[in-house]
Amino acid sequence: MKVEFPYTLNIPPNMARSIISFFSFISILSLLTLTPAVSALPLSTSSRWIVDESGQRVKLACVNWVSHLDTVVAEGLSKQPVDAIAKRITSLGFNCVRLTWPLFLATNETLAAVTVRQSFQSLGLLDSISGIQSNNPGLVDLPLLKAYQAVVSSLGSNNVMVILDNHLSKPGWCCSNTDGNGFFGDQYFNPDLWITGLTRMATLFKGVSNVVGMSLRNELRGPKQNVNDWYKYMQRGAEAVHSANADVLVILSGLSFDTDLSFLAKRPVNLTFAGKTVFEVHWYGFSDGQAWQSGNPNQVCGQVYNNVKRKSGFLLEEGFPLFVSEFGADQRGTNVNDNRYLNCFMAAAAELDVDFALWTLVGSYYFREGVVGTEEYYGILNWDWSDIRNSSLTQRLSVLQSPLQGPGLSQSRMHKIIFHPATGLCLLKVGFLGPLKLGPCSQSGAWTYSSRKVLTLKGTYFCIQADELNKPAAVGILCTTTNSQWDIISDSKLHLQSKTTDGTEVCLDVDSSNTVVTSSCKCLSRDNSCDPASQWFKLVDSTINTTPTSPILEITSVVHMIEATN
Repeated sequence: MKVEFPYTLNIPPNMARSIISFFSFISILSLLTLTPAVSALPLSTSSRWIVDESGQRVKLACVNWVSHLDTVVAEGLSKQPVDAIAKRITSLGFNCVRLTWPLFLATNETLAAVTVRQSFQSLGLLDSISGIQSNNPGLVDLPLLKAYQAVVSSLGSNNVMVILDNHLSKPGWCCSNTDGNGFFGDQYFNPDLWITGLTRMATLFKGVSNVVGMSLRNELRGPKQNVNDWYKYMQRGAEAVHSANADVLVILSGLSFDTDLSFLAKRPVNLTFAGKTVFEVHWYGFSDGQAWQSGNPNQVCGQVYNNVKRKSGFLLEEGFPLFVSEFGADQRGTNVNDNRYLNCFMAAAAELDVDFALWTLVGSYYFREGVVGTEEYYGILNWDWSDIRNSSLTQRLSVLQSPLQGPGLSQSRMHKIIFHPATGLCLLKVGFLGPLKLGPCSQSGAWTYSSRKVLTLKGTYFCIQADELNKPAAVGILCTTTNSQWDIISDSKLHLQSKTTDGTEVCLDVDSSNTVVTSSCKCLSRDNSCDPASQWFKLVDSTINTTPTSPILEITSVVHMIEATN
């Protein structure tokens, strides 16, 4: 009897029954699943992790909701009911909102007492008033501060955690070096008034359980910024918040538009409290100008990622949580600079397993920089807030929304998932009788990467092999050959390279059907016109059991076929 296989799977007959027994055992174990516990608030920190009261890791998977512009009202309330927006946030997999606020809302009693209707009337936004009257009639005549509280309350009713972010002082669009809001002592940034505002907001939301953190100030910047004043005032601000509300996480931003925390490497903060301090950083494609479009993506990714680790990522190794409180991209998908950046960011964020907040939820603004109804192409929602702008991006983000490791979450020993940043998918554990495929990371295989550079499905004899150029990657069981060895190459360290049986150098790649293939390695250096994204894979540490599949049936059938041929 001759058995035809899609590719070669060499299993010695004497291993057959042991393999069947192994996978029978695995299949039984796969029936045992653990239900994650509901987070017990308030939150605190344990080394580099944010944890709940039981000590279990809570990953902040947040989205930014803007409430600091001229109207001082959370955007979108003229388009959709606040409860519907909150439910949309949870349906998209986010568990948290970074809700922005201007300092003057907390320090200027006249402004805080202005009603929503009056705020919009002062700007001539009559259509927006009608929209809020229709969608949120209970908010339209509330004072601005009460309306802000109502949004927080609605998020809480939908089990969405909130981080209160002091975005700037004077309501309006942010940010520039010369807007008077950048650093302590600027025109609108009186340090004492800032301390007063932080204290009032911390006090106002004391006992509001879904308010889990306060970001002290967004994007410090401008000609006055300096390290000594950063320590002087940020430490004062942190102490003031903690004194007023000991439950919340205290989140400190860096210099240069919150891209630089490198000064902390030599001089840590000196605070009277512990277990509540988190640092935040921002990372956009435009943070590096047009480098992504004008340079080779592999080289730019390597350079930029190393720079991010030097300026902020080191804090994770020093035992502090790092919150990427802003990142994002043009969701129309036409911005080459943003597209290339986002692929690199996804790999980095998965590897570091960081807490994050996407910029932004907002599909459009009431009034931004003098323009009514400005559309926000970085927004996850469309212009009228009725639908998702780019469903493929939300799919990609899903892998970042769940923790991969951390206290209380270890359900298995450390292993690797093979993550494909361009799709947000992972290499599945199935495929012994067919091509290796990408699929949801919840169904990822648990892989190991040995010192011999072999990628093996954990607990099995199976390894990934390079068979032929431009053919599906193979699965083999004799893993000592050169076509079983995968080098991590290129400046980005995102290419996996091997040699086929005839000695041809190839890289793992993905075709249009999400089948993993082996192709000629592309865009490794110099060339800025090609995009290596399909060949970018990241080996990411994880201790989380993935959703089980049942390989036993496939393996059993293979074994029976092998036995039939002998």
